[in-house]
Amino acid sequence: MKKTICLLLLILSGFITAAPCFAEQKDAVNCKDHPLLTRLPDYWIQACTLKQFEAYAFMVGKGKPVQVEGQFTNIRYQPPSGLTTKPSTLQVLRNVENAVKQIGGTVMATDSSKETLKLTRDGKELWIEVWADYTGQYILTIVEKAAMVQELVANADAFADSLKTTGHIAVEGIYFETGKSELKPESAVAITEVAKLLKANMALKLYVVGHTDNAGALDGNMKLSQDRAQSVVQALVKSHGIEAVRLKAYGSGPYTPVASNDTEEGRAKNRRVELVKQ
Repeated sequence: MKKTICLLLLILSGFITAAPCFAEQKDAVNCKDHPLLTRLPDYWIQACTLKQFEAYAFMVGKGKPVQVEGQFTNIRYQPPSGLTTKPSTLQVLRNVENAVKQIGGTVMATDSSKETLKLTRDGKELWIEVWADYTGQYILTIVEKAAMVQELVANADAFADSLKTTGHIAVEGIYFETGKSELKPESAVAITEVAKLLKANMALKLYVVGHTDNAGALDGNMKLSQDRAQSVVQALVKSHGIEAVRLKAYGSGPYTPVASNDTEEGRAKNRRVELVKQ
């Protein structure tokens, strides 16, 4: 997220007045609070797990899990050892719930020891689970929903094989900013492999076809898909010396989906660039 959202949890007044001063317990190595939420006073982090991309099943009802993929954070908080009156499970859950609600979050599901919340902030969808028990410890699990960045790209030989057998190939690893046609820098690896394909097969001519999901107006998607295909053509011509006559850009918009547009995962698959043999 672009902004750091540090919210003090809403501690019940009885807990504040009853809490004595404790020697500071050191957090586990390389662990810190998530930018979304601070911790209960005097608590320390026993353990944490941070992953750039992971899936987690959040409960949105009894027996109703929803798997969310994206940047994953799991933090286990412990109360100070000298705390005689520990916060109740409900107290911990309500603290997190109220803090998330204050910035526009909603409760998706709750039970006696666990709560699932959902928040959209700065265009990012975040899912939050808080679990607590009678000992006062609690665990925060937060996933910032996002599609995985494709880091492995098929090579020129794989492109050639697919063109030979099916006549077309979707090129993984070509990226654009949302709603824009300029290539992102991380697209360079995939573009280079397409150039290798063309240089190894001098008689090969390709249609470069842009595709979109069905979000937004049809005319806008048709233009966007055409402009994105043209950006790929220009990169091949200007950066790799491929003859322009061997390439033709074409925008298919949302007309040929490969997955359902009802889910973000499906829409991500439909936003693609394909090579089609002329």
